[in-house]
Amino acid sequence: MFTLAHIAEVLGQPVLGDGSLTLHRAAEPAVAGPDDLALAMSPDYADALNAGQARAAILWDGADWESFGLRGAILVPRARLAMAGVTAALDSGPRMNIGVHPSAIVEKDAIIGEGAAIGPLAVIGAGVRIGARARIAAHVTIAEDALIGDDVLLMSGVRIGSRVNIGDRFIAQPNAVIGGDGFSFVTPEESGVERARKTLGDQGDISEQRWIRIHSLGSVTIGDDVEVGANSAIDKGTVADTTIGRGTKIDNHVQIGHNNRIGEDCLLCGHVGIAGGTTIGNRVVLAGKVGVNDNITIGNDVVAGGGSDIYSRVRDGEVVMGSPAVKMETNMAMYRALRRLPRALEQLASLRAIVMKKGLGDGNDDKT
Repeated sequence: MFTLAHIAEVLGQPVLGDGSLTLHRAAEPAVAGPDDLALAMSPDYADALNAGQARAAILWDGADWESFGLRGAILVPRARLAMAGVTAALDSGPRMNIGVHPSAIVEKDAIIGEGAAIGPLAVIGAGVRIGARARIAAHVTIAEDALIGDDVLLMSGVRIGSRVNIGDRFIAQPNAVIGGDGFSFVTPEESGVERARKTLGDQGDISEQRWIRIHSLGSVTIGDDVEVGANSAIDKGTVADTTIGRGTKIDNHVQIGHNNRIGEDCLLCGHVGIAGGTTIGNRVVLAGKVGVNDNITIGNDVVAGGGSDIYSRVRDGEVVMGSPAVKMETNMAMYRALRRLPRALEQLASLRAIVMKKGLGDGNDDKT
């Protein structure tokens, strides 16, 4: 349970009406009951709020809260920011007991910080150091010599590879894999892929080839306040570490290849794939299903639209879209032209028919 005054304090906004109202949960306005906090932070929710039975609500800035029959309200200027505050205040996270579960396996020289919780069937390798108040859920494995910061949350099934270095307040959702080997192989002789890349399509003489692994001697270094979604993977570097900067957020099913260097406060959405050796600046946003080529540079403050394929350098601040990715205004012009193409072809066919008919007619007139 919580009070309306507590939520107002979290949001840094004044309470209008009765701040002592005790509430049980947040709810959508149409289904909110007397003990629920209705979230109606846009005028679009006015009718739904009237349909519900809430006594307290968070409303949009400037709302006439008393007209909805409420006993208390909080007005917020930015809905999604308020949502972040409310959900953080009401989410207690997974319930875990401090200490090491009897079924967990912890190597003798591993160091577990004060107030940490190690869940059932977790495996903590030799030389691992886990920070204070970290929460390690069931079936998590942390390989040898990994360093895990304070207040980290590793959800069930997370795999942390050897020598991985993770900062404070890191969150990994179920089955994320941090520090698997990079996907790096070579052939004894120049491969058809290498020749095709040099010649832009010609493999030369086709011959048998076999792949030899290039091992990953580096690991992964992750800054503070980074989050990684479920089933995402970040590969080790070949010699130096793959690095993820402070504050970067990574969605589900994201693949980050070996030797990548990703900056601070980036947002990588679902199904993004980044090939090896690429450098990405700060505050970059890659929307869903963006693919990034290997060994290129993406500058600071770049935004890439969903489904884009980035094959070459992108400069600071550019907004790109398409495959291959180009500036958004160029992509939109190309798309408009593509939509006009069927009609343009029809017009061209009509014009051709007219010209042909006129040409044949002139020829017949000459003969007579």
